[in-house]
Amino acid sequence: MNGLMVSLRAELFVSLRSFAAKLVVFGPALLVALQFFLVKLSETGEATRNSLLGSDSFDEAAANNAYGYYVDGLSTGLTMLALLLVGLAAYGFSFERDTGAIRHLLIRRISRINLIAAKLIHLHLLAVLSIILLLSSAYLLSDFLWEFGPIVEDGFELISESEIRFEIALGLELALIPLPAAIAFGLLVSICAQSATQAVTTALGITIAIDIFKGMMGDFAQYVYASFQPSLLDQSYLQDVSRLVRGYSDVLIDDRMVQLNTWVPWPTLFLFIVVSMLLIRQKKM
Repeated sequence: MNGLMVSLRAELFVSLRSFAAKLVVFGPALLVALQFFLVKLSETGEATRNSLLGSDSFDEAAANNAYGYYVDGLSTGLTMLALLLVGLAAYGFSFERDTGAIRHLLIRRISRINLIAAKLIHLHLLAVLSIILLLSSAYLLSDFLWEFGPIVEDGFELISESEIRFEIALGLELALIPLPAAIAFGLLVSICAQSATQAVTTALGITIAIDIFKGMMGDFAQYVYASFQPSLLDQSYLQDVSRLVRGYSDVLIDDRMVQLNTWVPWPTLFLFIVVSMLLIRQKKM
């Protein structure tokens, strides 16, 4: 336990002085803020143009509902966060091995297992901080730029706010479940790679490749953890929530997919950690 604490303190010391760690924490929230202001600017320009042309095609009531934009912001932020965490996980161990920094920790009789455990804990702490900042900033900005409210059409309430919040909470939970597996995958690649550059390019390359080809995997994609997290080609439940909170009635929720989303990432996470622990014992430092 003492070795784990020493490793964790070393990780935190480096993290406080690392631009990469700050990018993981603040990057998703800043990206979402930029997205919101660009969307608002575009909407304002469209509304002004329609007003000058005398067109009533702009649905102001739908455009002013903040829930849809809030979910879009969460999806964008979590997509960026997942990629950043995979990249940082792949970079950290391999870079320290390349520079010889890990040897100094091993000299202090810190086990290799404790090194891996400390990195996993550190990366999850960064993820938690980033998620908290993302949730709070996305909510406050969407509330400032638009208005939260139920989905109403022709005077009838289609979806209440309680239902909307339940779906958002479920979508967020399902989107976060695969994140630990993504972190463990990046760390596994870092251990296997020969250099930091190779580790980062391999981890991000495989992650993006899975995203591109998951639509061609058929039923096998249901057993790949990355299929359930927000991504550039998003097929996550959070993407369905984005349409639900806008009042679309053609969204079909597959309960089996929700169950697979809940359970598939956990054995994958366990497998990545176990393989990492086995490989680190044999890796030359």
